[in-house]
Amino acid sequence: MSQVDTVGRAATTPDEEQPWAELGLKDDEYARIRDILGRRPTTAELAMYSVMWSEHCSYKSSKVHLRQFGDLPKSEALLVGIGENAGVVDVGDGYAVTFKVESHNHPSYVEPYQGAATGVGGIVRDILTMGARPVAVMDSLRFGRADAPDTARVLPGVVAGVGGYGNCLGLPNIGGEVLFDDCYAGNPLVNALCVGVMKHEDVRLAKAEGVGNKVILFGARTGGDGIGGVSVLASETFDAEGPAKRPSVQVGDPFTEKLLIEACLEIFAQDLVTGIQDLGGAGLSCATSELASAGTGGMHIDLDAVPLRDSTLTPAEILMSESQERMCAIVEPAKVDAFLAVCRKWDVLATVIGEVTDGDRLTVDWHGERIVDVPPRTVAHEGPVYERPMRRPADLDALQADDPAALPRPQTPEELTAHWLAVVASPDGADKSWVTEQYDRYVRGNTVLAQPDDAGVVRIDEQTHRGIALSLDGNGRYARLDPYTGAQLNLAEAYRNVAVSGARPLAVTNCLNFGSPEEPEVMWQFAEAVRGLADACRDLGLPVTGGNVSLYNQTGDVAINPTPVIGVLGVHDDVRRRVPTGWRAAGETVLLLGETRPEFGGSAWASVVHGHLGGRPPAIDLGAERTLGELLAALAHQDLVTSAHDLADGGLAQALAESALRHGVGARLGVGDDPFTALFSESTARVVVTTTDAAAVRRAAGQAGVSVTELGTTGGEVLTVEGLLELPLAELRAAWSTTLPALFGAPEDAVGTVPAGTVPSS
Repeated sequence: MSQVDTVGRAATTPDEEQPWAELGLKDDEYARIRDILGRRPTTAELAMYSVMWSEHCSYKSSKVHLRQFGDLPKSEALLVGIGENAGVVDVGDGYAVTFKVESHNHPSYVEPYQGAATGVGGIVRDILTMGARPVAVMDSLRFGRADAPDTARVLPGVVAGVGGYGNCLGLPNIGGEVLFDDCYAGNPLVNALCVGVMKHEDVRLAKAEGVGNKVILFGARTGGDGIGGVSVLASETFDAEGPAKRPSVQVGDPFTEKLLIEACLEIFAQDLVTGIQDLGGAGLSCATSELASAGTGGMHIDLDAVPLRDSTLTPAEILMSESQERMCAIVEPAKVDAFLAVCRKWDVLATVIGEVTDGDRLTVDWHGERIVDVPPRTVAHEGPVYERPMRRPADLDALQADDPAALPRPQTPEELTAHWLAVVASPDGADKSWVTEQYDRYVRGNTVLAQPDDAGVVRIDEQTHRGIALSLDGNGRYARLDPYTGAQLNLAEAYRNVAVSGARPLAVTNCLNFGSPEEPEVMWQFAEAVRGLADACRDLGLPVTGGNVSLYNQTGDVAINPTPVIGVLGVHDDVRRRVPTGWRAAGETVLLLGETRPEFGGSAWASVVHGHLGGRPPAIDLGAERTLGELLAALAHQDLVTSAHDLADGGLAQALAESALRHGVGARLGVGDDPFTALFSESTARVVVTTTDAAAVRRAAGQAGVSVTELGTTGGEVLTVEGLLELPLAELRAAWSTTLPALFGAPEDAVGTVPAGTVPSS
């Protein structure tokens, strides 16, 4: 084959063999590309179609199910919905907020530091393209067994990557989760969320309009790092030794991204763009085809104009490269000089690489020869759509029948204490400050609540004190037992975490992490989870603003537990009335809001104490969740509660321990005639609050129809369950705080700087 495979040459050499299978295309997909073009594709065209039709970019296995989110009732708060880089919601006073969560799972297994770092960088650029200033990030992380050798390899690098990139950008990390399970060995989950703030009039969209408008590529140079990166890695199953294809994982440079952010915000302020798109998965192939597809015309690109770090890159490699910190803007000719001037001010490289054309073709030239001539919609938005076979897992009936109610329970106060300490000291339940101390939670000065509070809260207006609350939650055990209910339970927990801060839940984003879509049982799990989430959002009156699907999370034929990670955004009219989680003072009344039932399916107690997963997850009552959320907002508004902590993993036992340990305040409590159920059940729609006016809280709860149980009074340095046990806070703290340091060393030993030689020059 000659060095440049032109369109003309492709038309005259129809039988030339092409590596379409090696690029991840199926034989029928390759045949369809030939039908679309009326010839074989050029090498560059084949590269574009292969990355854009990958599972990661095209959602070809999930589209038919995700349409349910678009069918939800319209929300007055929703300004921009599914289909753009991120959704946008109205949060009052003329402010709009955009937020989204995405995965960087497979790259983080191959190269933990850079995989996680570029996951943060990519989601930040998604938020930036909407016209917003990014104001905070969160992350949801899952690893294999905590004491497994590979977890010791992956976890420190991932945490250092998340922290290193976000800290360099000056973005507070306000929340998230770190969890462990054997099923994630070889398939860690690294889900990153970013939230940004703007005024309504500042919203930007990704589309190329206006014939003659210029296409400007700005940011870092294009290199060989990331060629076929996430678009390939996230679109196939790992074998027992890892990924069969090992493309170069993207390399991040947060200092370049920081400059890019400031340049973009000034460009927006001067109204210098008509459309903008970041370069993430599939790189230039994605940005050009999506901008052209969403616009009203075509586009022409001169690939020679693309600034390179590596002059040996082929045209296909340039189009496929996922080098980071790059953006693509559509700019009117009269504004090009002003655009370039802003970029020079911020030391951001910017180059005109093409223009918007009349017609409906995306064309690319290289060394004066045409190497791409395609209809852009067929690349970006009209890829394959599969209705894959689905089958209920063969083992599900037996799994659900294996009720943990039959497991041995603690029979003595000593056994009850031992089980309590085991749950609190487990890697899932233990103190996560080993992780969070590597993140800057308070940079920018507007963080109001952050880990370990149930929700992250950020002030967005210093005059009115308006703010937003965010939570990110996902329980894979629940979803394994029942993906429909499990997805709803994950949404309910995120909803409840936002509500306990006193915020009003407003919108949802999601990152749906599953195994191979080519496995009918996995597709059944996925379809059920999406159906459950859509139904729950309908019941709670929340729009889904967008999100991410991550498939092929399995090694060989062993898939991860289905893990729908759900983010909920809430609004605070005044963050000065936010409610923290920890107990601060003695003499306050501890109340349990909500009803407790004997529900242990998928519970932390069953998992930690007995290594058991079975039964059915807790029952879901979305009406009760909504009522409880409204009650919590009213209590916060009236300053009637001094703390609030939701009950989820680990039940009341975990919530009491975390509430007491936050500020070293104990309590004397009574938990009724069945202390085991009271402490370890994971019934939903429950919250523990403290108050100095129990009568007022009881009245408000009674009017709302929420049950109230008085547990006791705060004070002292012991958690006392009257007539049963006394648990000194010092002993509790020793169990809770030493688990992760014992596994991974001192936090300061793991704080990562960018590994030498991995940051590309711009």
